[in-house]
Amino acid sequence: MFKNFFKNKKILVTGHTGFKGTWLTLWLNYLGANVTGLSLSHGIMSKIFNNYQKNKNYFFNIENYKKLKKCIYYENPDIIFHLAAQSLVGKSYIDPLGTCRTNILGMINLLDILKDYKKKCSVVLITSDKVYKNLEQKKGYKENDILHGKDPYSASKSCADILAQSYINSLFLNNKNINFGIARAGNVIGGGDFSENRIIPDLVKSLIKNKKLIIRQPNSTRPWQHVIEIIFGYLKFSKYLYQSKKKIEILNFGPRKNYNFKVIDVAIKASEYFNLRYSVKNTNFLFKESRLLKLNSIKAEKIINWKSVLNFKESINLTMQWYNQYLKNKRYKVLFLITIQQIINYYLKINNVPNKKN
Repeated sequence: MFKNFFKNKKILVTGHTGFKGTWLTLWLNYLGANVTGLSLSHGIMSKIFNNYQKNKNYFFNIENYKKLKKCIYYENPDIIFHLAAQSLVGKSYIDPLGTCRTNILGMINLLDILKDYKKKCSVVLITSDKVYKNLEQKKGYKENDILHGKDPYSASKSCADILAQSYINSLFLNNKNINFGIARAGNVIGGGDFSENRIIPDLVKSLIKNKKLIIRQPNSTRPWQHVIEIIFGYLKFSKYLYQSKKKIEILNFGPRKNYNFKVIDVAIKASEYFNLRYSVKNTNFLFKESRLLKLNSIKAEKIINWKSVLNFKESINLTMQWYNQYLKNKRYKVLFLITIQQIINYYLKINNVPNKKN
């Protein structure tokens, strides 16, 4: 699929110890890349895989301009994936200032530092599906739709997205070394997510504590996607940008057209794997959540030949298989092998190669 494109390339991943960042780092390791990770601290999943990752790690706040510049110019990356962010809507209500500092200032720092970067480089900037002005419409949002933000998280990601576009379209016009991509995706599921106020992490925590899962918005629909699909899209995007002459490209990464499912659907499907007890409780929660959100990913299919291939059942299966092993014995080597095997099986699926083990 990628042949030897990533082999021995110097790659910087900001936010490498987060849920998506850890999956991306493991995948890049598997492809033979020389990965440098930059995060605020270790995450739960990165601790699980600490002995199996071949990375050089930096731990500091991306808001620190001097440290970030020193890191970039010392490591001299060929490709940068910018995932570092405060990624929780709920937390943005509790700490709106911190959310804006991380998501907006972090983006500005990176872009400002890269103005004088001379090496050939592709940069994938991860924003969110929540950057769009959500009209609760049934049709999917396209890349040229209006950006907005009703809550601190959404607004911070919209601002970061707009600032990135403005920087690139004005300050990088004469820089022929760097190409940028803005990737918008959201509601990612998969093994290793332990975030707050997300349906599957909450589900797993309820099983650990032997408590009933409380579902607060059962009929809200989300573009559920397995993390493998999103990371594969980021990898393809970075390769395209590295080989392209276009200065900036923006792509949505969403599930199949009719694969938006409700929160309650996730719980029902998970109940097939675990003795899950849950109840629905419509309460006035701390923060307001969108009830309907869909992305149109036709552009990604046209430009980088990416499209979602896993259906809802397959995505839940992969996720529950991972957590089932985690809940059984927490043997980190087994979890590592399962993660890599899921990546390999995904390769086989997209290449239509039968997997004899299944």
